Amino acid sequence: MKFLATAAALLLSFNATAAEPGTSPWGPKDEIGRLNLVTPASSAAVLARIKGGRAYDLSVDYFVGMPSWQAAGDPPYLMWMTHTPHGNVLSDPMETGKAMNQHVSYSGSAISMYTHMGTHIDALPHFGLNGKIWNGFKASEHLGDRGWKVAGAEKLPPIVARGVLIDVAAAKGVDMLPDNYRVTGKDLADALARQKVALQKGDVVLIRTGRMQHFEKAQAFMQNPPGMGLDAARFLVEQHGAMVVGADNLSFESFPSEAKDNYIPVHTYLLAEHGVPIMELVNLEELARDKVYEFAFIGASLKLRGADAAPMRPIALPLR
Repeated sequence: MKFLATAAALLLSFNATAAEPGTSPWGPKDEIGRLNLVTPASSAAVLARIKGGRAYDLSVDYFVGMPSWQAAGDPPYLMWMTHTPHGNVLSDPMETGKAMNQHVSYSGSAISMYTHMGTHIDALPHFGLNGKIWNGFKASEHLGDRGWKVAGAEKLPPIVARGVLIDVAAAKGVDMLPDNYRVTGKDLADALARQKVALQKGDVVLIRTGRMQHFEKAQAFMQNPPGMGLDAARFLVEQHGAMVVGADNLSFESFPSEAKDNYIPVHTYLLAEHGVPIMELVNLEELARDKVYEFAFIGASLKLRGADAAPMRPIALPLR
């Protein structure tokens, strides 16, 4: 794809800069960054405001042919049957006999996939700088053959926090932002003003570009997506104290890169420099349709030990 070629060109002209992973204010052993802001008190405060009624599912389906990073060499989503009712009658793998297999129908399946597919959360090791990740952990010391020994996806706690939808597409008066559109801090501020919502420290902030409308067509979804720029990331993190950020596209940030010395600067800024996990492929269409801009965000990812990302199925509960 075009942005992959651009990334390769940037790597050829790379010159190291002074950017380095951030040092955690929660101490030298911290592995979860801003998720330390999730506390029993903060979770209880948001749960006490739940309006009741509908729960919004913010996840997408997994299916063969779904959008993936296959063009970058990563495995696609695959599913195959390991057991079928008729196959069990023929092969009797459980050694229960033909009559029993005809009576009891048994189906089993297996899957294989890249961790950065479907609705997922990037753990802090996903991108680092100069051989180090958040809090200065070195790959040479903490990355083994079977994953990271620190800061893996299994360390991410369940997240119960205030969530905010920023519908940039609606604020621009369009169903979907144009290809390659780079969202700015002003775009976010304008959308928040339109929605009459203010961000707070510790929020889970989810940004709608409208790209999710192409999700069922992988090529259209992947080709030249809109996304966040560094200015938008700084607006969320430095000005408003966002704890987790996410969007409805596969890459969160826009391509080609706006930085000559970094092919994916928003990821390194968030994950490595500021300890902010990133959610991608978040389904925000129903929240946007119902104009639910403030909600209790509840989500937990799979505890994939040592992984740099994990699938999750978050929900949103409107607040009063």
